[in-house]
Amino acid sequence: MDPRVKKHAEVLMKYSLALKKGDKLIIQGEYFTMPLIKECFRLALELGAHPQVKILNSELSEIMMKQGSDQQLTFIHESDKVSIKTADALLTLMGSVNTRMMSNVDPDRLKVASQGNAEIFKIFFDRMAKNELRWCGTLFPGQSNAQEASMSLSEYEDFVYKSCYLNLDDPVAKWREIEREQKIICDFLNSKKELQIISQDTDLKMSIAGRKWVNCCGQVNFPDGEVFTGPVEDSVNGHIRFSFPGIYSGREVENIQLTFKDGKVIKATADKGEDLLNKLLDTDAGARLVGEIAVGTNYNITKFTRNMLFDEKIGGTVHLAIGRSIPESLGVNQSAIHWDMLCDMKQGGKIVADGKVIYQDGKFTI
Repeated sequence: MDPRVKKHAEVLMKYSLALKKGDKLIIQGEYFTMPLIKECFRLALELGAHPQVKILNSELSEIMMKQGSDQQLTFIHESDKVSIKTADALLTLMGSVNTRMMSNVDPDRLKVASQGNAEIFKIFFDRMAKNELRWCGTLFPGQSNAQEASMSLSEYEDFVYKSCYLNLDDPVAKWREIEREQKIICDFLNSKKELQIISQDTDLKMSIAGRKWVNCCGQVNFPDGEVFTGPVEDSVNGHIRFSFPGIYSGREVENIQLTFKDGKVIKATADKGEDLLNKLLDTDAGARLVGEIAVGTNYNITKFTRNMLFDEKIGGTVHLAIGRSIPESLGVNQSAIHWDMLCDMKQGGKIVADGKVIYQDGKFTI
C-alpha cells in the first residue's frame, strides 16, 4: 500500500476531525475507497472513538435517479436523520470507478433529488454551525478522477497528495502555518463592507457588511486553501463569466455567464448545458441568489481537474456559489443546492474592497 494513504488517514483523524475518545464517527464512501476507509477505521479505534462505516454505491444511486418516483427520490430514511443528528464526526471519502455515472440523468430528476436533500442538509449545516458536528470531505485518488484530470494514475496520486501537503514530513505544521496566514486575510476582509470582482467579462459588486470570512485550512475540506463568506443576499449586482466549466453530478456546463440585479440571477447563458443551468437555477427561491463568494489560496493546485474539491482551491481564482449559504459565514440564504463556479483571476483580475485594490493578478496585495 502507498504509505501516503496511512499519512492521509492520520491527518484526517488527528487534525481535520480532531477525533477523541468516545466520539461517534461515521465514515462514508464507495467500496473503491476501502484502502483509506480501513486506515481511518483503524486509527479511530486507536483513538478510542466509535467508528461506523457506510458504503455508498453509485450504481444504486443511478437506478434510483432513473427509476424512482418523485416521492422515492425525496424520501429520507429515519436512520439517515438519526445518524446526522447524533454523530460527533463525519468523514466523506470521495472517489469512484466512474465519475460520469449521472451524466445522462434528466436535469429535472437532479432538481427533484436536490429538493429532497434539503432537510438533511439543513440539519447538517445547523449542527456544524453550532460546533456539534465536525465534518471533513476528501478524495481517494483513482483511475476515473485521473482520466478527468488528463493524468496517469501515478501523476494524479502525486497531484492529490501534494495538494494536501502530504509530501511534507509534517503536513499538519504546514496547515497550521496556512491557518495563521489566512487569519490575517480574514481579519482584514472582516473589516470591509463592499467587494467588487473585476476580470475578463466580469464586473460584480456586493455587500459583505456584517458577514464573516471563514478560514479554510484543512479541517472541513482536505485539501483546502480558501477564504469565503456569504454576501448580503440582495446586494449582488453586475455580471460574471466563469473561466472554467461548471461541474454538476458529472455533467459539464461550459462558458457560464450570469447577470445579477439586486441579488438575483436575471439572465443565465452557457455554450453547453444551458438547459441544466436554468433548471438548477429554478430549483427553489434561493437558487438564483449567491450563497458564497470565495478566493482560492492553494498554489500547489495549478491545474483544473474537473473536481471542485480541488479546483475551487486553485491559487489565483475566485469562486461563487449559487444557492445555500454556509451558516458559519452568517449568510442566511436557504436553498436545496449549493453549486460552485470558478473564475480565473491570474491575468488582469482584481478584487476591490471599499474602493481599494486588495488583490491583483491572482494574489492578495494587502
